[in-house]
Amino acid sequence: MTHTLDLGRTEHRSRVLDGWIASRDGASMRTGQALAMAENSNMDDMSMGELVNLLVAGNQTASGEAVTRESAKRVSAVYSCTSLIAGAIASLPLGFYERNNGERGKADHPYWWFFNESACDGWTSFDAIQYLFESKFFEGDGFGQILRARNSNRVTGWKPLHPRTVDPFKKDGRVLYRVQPTEGAAYVLQPEDVIHLPSLGFDGLRSPSLITFAAREAIGTALASQKYTGKFFAGGAGFDYALKTSSKLKKDQLELLKASLLARLGNGGRGPLILDGGLEPAQLSVNSKDAEILGTRLFTVEDICRFFGVPPHMVGHTDKTTSWGSGIESQGIGFVRYTLQRHLTPMSQELNRKLWPVRERYFVEHITAALERGDLKGRYEAYRIAMGRAGEMPFMDADEVRRLENMPPNPNLRMNTGESSGKDDDEKPTE
Repeated sequence: MTHTLDLGRTEHRSRVLDGWIASRDGASMRTGQALAMAENSNMDDMSMGELVNLLVAGNQTASGEAVTRESAKRVSAVYSCTSLIAGAIASLPLGFYERNNGERGKADHPYWWFFNESACDGWTSFDAIQYLFESKFFEGDGFGQILRARNSNRVTGWKPLHPRTVDPFKKDGRVLYRVQPTEGAAYVLQPEDVIHLPSLGFDGLRSPSLITFAAREAIGTALASQKYTGKFFAGGAGFDYALKTSSKLKKDQLELLKASLLARLGNGGRGPLILDGGLEPAQLSVNSKDAEILGTRLFTVEDICRFFGVPPHMVGHTDKTTSWGSGIESQGIGFVRYTLQRHLTPMSQELNRKLWPVRERYFVEHITAALERGDLKGRYEAYRIAMGRAGEMPFMDADEVRRLENMPPNPNLRMNTGESSGKDDDEKPTE
């Protein structure tokens, strides 16, 4: 009796290989998994966009350049914007506060260490938060796993997860997260154990990437212009030309011209041409001003900064902006309010609802005062007014001002009551 082995009856997969492929750009295409998935899936249930993305053609742009996580980092504006925003957020201290009868005050909480110093073994808090937002920009979603003690809700740390190893799905109305690590077996996390930072366009499970979806064409144009500029300078920064003459060249003149051209090519496109017989050079390609190569690159910088909400001067682009004066200071304050804040608020809300599932007296909030401060003289002048300068009615005391400057209370300071009698406290008024 002949026995045949039917490999198609049972799917044979490697968890380690699947995790490795999921964490690398283009690995599924190189291993042929994308085509196999397309062949084994129900094509009637797939839209054209889903099929294009499945075949990795969704990263292709009109400029002919594919925009992926790795290729986008080679654009200076993208690298600067992502490192600026992610680094600024990661460097901000995360304050822990306590509610008490409608008032708020700083709290000495053990979780402070995990989000300000060390997230877990192998990850500082800065690196972990920066990775979380880098994943959000490049992949659309940032994921982190909250580590808890066994059979307890007590948090013992947290670690970022590669977004391609996380697969959110719904079951019984709840969103669960299937994680396929590069090593070990897959596991499922409950929503309260996952830090999930989505982007604009979030559908409840996943978000489109700002870089590889929204800004794909702008980044593709930047990549193409970089490549063109590199080839231009590699060719000696010279444009194509022709040699023209109204007379007919003799054989010896052609041989001399040929030798001159070969010598020039052998010298890297440099050196003089020996022209004879009335030959004159004529440029074929447009010059750099007409082609506006530099203008295109400058525009892509502004366009990419527009997607991120970053003032161009903050990534070194000062073509239309001065680097000095109060205008830059105002733009820096605007950067905190209108760019960073739209990332900080979702993060603090996500941490509050995950660290304390049942609303408690504790909550977290990023401390942005250091980034929003004006110059020292203007700040101290504002404090003087608040404390009652020149007899004005005060609305702040010294302890409140010192708290804004991250200084402890000082009970030995004399308080300004707002009165301006011009007399010492011990002097009695005369009748």
